[in-house]
Amino acid sequence: MRFPGLLIAFFVVSLFLSHHAVADDPLPKWMTEEEKASWEDYLRERPEPFNTTPPDTPPRTPAEFEEAQAVIITWAAYSSELREIVRHAQSAVEVYIITNNQSNVESYLTSGNVPLDNIVFVNAPFNSVWVRDYGPQSVYLDGTDELAFIDWDYNRPRPQDNQIPQFMANYLDLDIYQLALGNNLLTATGGNFMADGFGRGFSSKLILTENSGFTEEQIDLVKYEFQGIHTYIKMDELPFDNISHLDMHMKLLDEETLLVGEFPEGVSDGPFIESNLEYLTSNYLTAYDRPFEVVRIPMAPSPTGNYPPNAHYRTYTNSIILNNVVLVPVYGSYLDADALEVYEEAMPGYEIVGINMDNVISASGAIHCVTREIMADDPIHIAHAKLHDQEASDDGFEIKATINTVSGIDEAKVYWSLDSDNGFETIDMVLENDTFYAHIPPQPCLTEISYYISATNVNDKTINKPLVAPDGYYTFTILGEETDFYADDVSLEMGEATQFHLTYCQEPDDVSWDFGQGAEPATAEGTGPHTVTYHEPGAKTVSVAYDGEEIIKEDYIVVNEANGYLLLVKTEGEGTTNPDPGEYEVFDGDEFTLEAIAGEGWQFVKWRINNDEDQYNEQITLTVESNLVVTAVFEDPTTDIPFADESLRHNIYPNPSQGNFTLSLSPSNTATHLTISGLHGEVVFEEMVAASTAETMLNINLDNVRSGIYIVHLTNGKELITEKIVVQ
Repeated sequence: MRFPGLLIAFFVVSLFLSHHAVADDPLPKWMTEEEKASWEDYLRERPEPFNTTPPDTPPRTPAEFEEAQAVIITWAAYSSELREIVRHAQSAVEVYIITNNQSNVESYLTSGNVPLDNIVFVNAPFNSVWVRDYGPQSVYLDGTDELAFIDWDYNRPRPQDNQIPQFMANYLDLDIYQLALGNNLLTATGGNFMADGFGRGFSSKLILTENSGFTEEQIDLVKYEFQGIHTYIKMDELPFDNISHLDMHMKLLDEETLLVGEFPEGVSDGPFIESNLEYLTSNYLTAYDRPFEVVRIPMAPSPTGNYPPNAHYRTYTNSIILNNVVLVPVYGSYLDADALEVYEEAMPGYEIVGINMDNVISASGAIHCVTREIMADDPIHIAHAKLHDQEASDDGFEIKATINTVSGIDEAKVYWSLDSDNGFETIDMVLENDTFYAHIPPQPCLTEISYYISATNVNDKTINKPLVAPDGYYTFTILGEETDFYADDVSLEMGEATQFHLTYCQEPDDVSWDFGQGAEPATAEGTGPHTVTYHEPGAKTVSVAYDGEEIIKEDYIVVNEANGYLLLVKTEGEGTTNPDPGEYEVFDGDEFTLEAIAGEGWQFVKWRINNDEDQYNEQITLTVESNLVVTAVFEDPTTDIPFADESLRHNIYPNPSQGNFTLSLSPSNTATHLTISGLHGEVVFEEMVAASTAETMLNINLDNVRSGIYIVHLTNGKELITEKIVVQ
C-alpha cells in the first residue's frame, strides 16, 4: 500500500521547531529538557497511524554491508562534517540531501571542492540531523524482492523528523509500513538496531524500556511480521553511553563478524560491553550455525585522557558501510590510526576513510548517526559460509552457496587463485536442489587458496561475494600435520628447554628458510664458525635440499632481526656438536656473545647483544616452496608475546582527578622514564616503567600535592611526550 500524501496537519505540532531547526543550535540525539516537558502533549497530538498492516508475508531486512543504492543525510547541522561524508559517499552511492535551502548547500559543497555529481537534493521539513534514528529502514518484500520502507514511532517529540520515512517513500514511490501491533505503534530508533540479512536482529534493551505497553513477545512478533526478524537479540543497556544505542559500541561487518568497542580493562562501560558480548556469543550462532568472529577496536579517550562518564563517547564503531566504501569516525586521537588499521585488516578490499567527528560526538552521535542507507533495487543475495582452513582432500574443496534473486540467476561462478596478484581461475557453479556448487581442485598441504563467488541475474546485474571482490576475497589454507618438540638448552641461561612447533607435510622435496619481512638470510663459506659476514638487508631465502632422511642446509646462514642476529649452523648425522662459544664479528664489527642450542641433525645458534637478556625475541619459520611445506617456529621461552615497537602510546585517566591517576602505557621494548612536575619544575612523582610485552597499568597517587596543573613527562630515550594533568 502506497500512502497518497503527507499528513500536513501533523506539522502544526511545532513547540520547538523554530528554535532548534537551524545549524547553529542543533538538537542533540538525546531528548532535551524542553522536549521532555512537551512529550506528553506531543503524544496526545500525534495523528493516527497511516499503515499499520504488515506485508502479506514477512519481508527480509537486508544487512548494511549488502549492496546499497543511496544514502540519506539531513542538512540540519555540522555542515563541514556532512560535506566530508558527501565527498566520499558519492563515489559509492547516490546521496540524497534533505534540505530547505538547496542553493546554500550547493554553494557550500562546491566551495569545498565537492562536485555535485551523484547528489539529489530533496526539499522537505525536518528537525534534526540524526536521520539514522528516524529515517526509513529498507526491507525486501517476500516473493518479489521489491524494495519497501519500514517506519516506527521516533522516540523524540520531533514531528517533522518523524515524517521523513513517509516523505521519502512518497518521493521514491515505495511501499511503507509502520511497525505496530494493531494501531499501537512501536517506538524505536535506527541507531539501536542492526540486522545480519538472515533474520537476526540486534538491539539494546532500550527497545523494551521504551515500549512498556508491549510484552517482549509482542515486540518480537511485530519485528517478525514487518521485518522478518525471527531471532531478536537484546542486550543490556550501558550505563554511560547516554542514549543506549547499539551502534555506539557494536557493528556487524558481515554476517559472521562482530566489531566491538573495547575500553581499558574495568573502565567506563567496558565491563558491561564484555558482559553483553559474552551473553551474545554464548547463546547465539551465526546464520551458518558457527560462532561469531569478534574483532575488537579501541574506544578513544578524550584529549585529557578521560572516558565516560567523565567524557563523551568516542566510538569507532559508529561508521557506515556503503558498498566498497567505509566511512569511519576519527577524533584526532592517538588511537585513530590503530582504529583505521583494524577496519583495513577486517575488511580487505574496502576503501576505509576516516572523517573527523570530534565536533559532533559531544551530541552523542557520529557518522552512522547522521546517515541512513537505502538498499539496492533488484537485489542478488548470496548466502555462503566462507571456508576456514581445510584438511587436505583428494576431492578438492567444495564451495556452495544459496543465491536468491526474483529475476532468476543466469550464471554463477567461483574465482580462485594460488596467487591473487596474478589473477583468478574460473569454475562454473552447478545448481542442485536450490544450492549452487563448485569444487576447487585438490592442492598440496599448506597451500593458501583465495577465492570469491560471482552471480549474474537475467537482468545482467552481477554481484560478488564478498561484495568488493576481486579487491577483497576469502582465503583459506590447507592444513598440515603438527607436532611439538624440544631442544635441550645447552648454554643459554633462559630456561630449561626451548620449544619448537613443527607444521609439516609428508616427504618434502624442496625446503627454504624464510625469516620474514626485512630479514636477509645469507650464506658464508668455510668450515669453522669464526667470522660471519652480514650482507645488506633484503627479502631473500636460502634453498636447501631434502634427501628423504635429513634436511641438508648450507653451512651457515646469518639473519638480521629487529632485536638481534641469528646464526644457523649445519651439523651432520643424528648427533650434534656444540660450537665453541666465543665472540663473532658481524656487520660493522659489533661483538656478540655466541649461544648455541642443539637440534637433531641441525643446530640453531643465537646470541645476545651485549649480554642483554631482552634480546631473545627471534622467530624462525621453515617453509617448503614446492608442492609440500614444512614450517618450524622457534619460540623464546622467556616471553609469549613479541615486543611492540618503541613508539610511546599512553593514556592518563581520570583527568582531572583528586590526585589518583591511572597511566596506561602501550607495550614497549625499552624502559620508559616517567616524571611529574609542577609548573615551576619541582618533581612530585618519578618512576622508571620497565619494558613489557603487555600494556602497563600504573597507579599514580598525588594525594599530598596542592591542587593545580602538573606536567607529565614520558621518555624512552628516543621520544619525549608531555601532557598536562589537573589535580583538584
